[in-house]
Amino acid sequence: MGILDTLGEIAGAAAAVEALDKADPNASLLTKGVAAVAGFKGAGALEELVGRKTEDDAPDNAESGQA
Repeated sequence: MGILDTLGEIAGAAAAVEALDKADPNASLLTKGVAAVAGFKGAGALEELVGRKTEDDAPDNAESGQA
């Protein structure tokens, strides 16, 4: 799922830049770059957190008697 992870991170970067454009239409290129990096890293961290949460919530087959 490497491509899906990367697409999620790119979508996070694009969303962060769009939000910055709405908040400050005259933002500099450097500010937009920082927003893109923050969105990229934030989406990746959020995806990891959700992945860990779903793994923790999954039932353990050994406890339920299933092999």
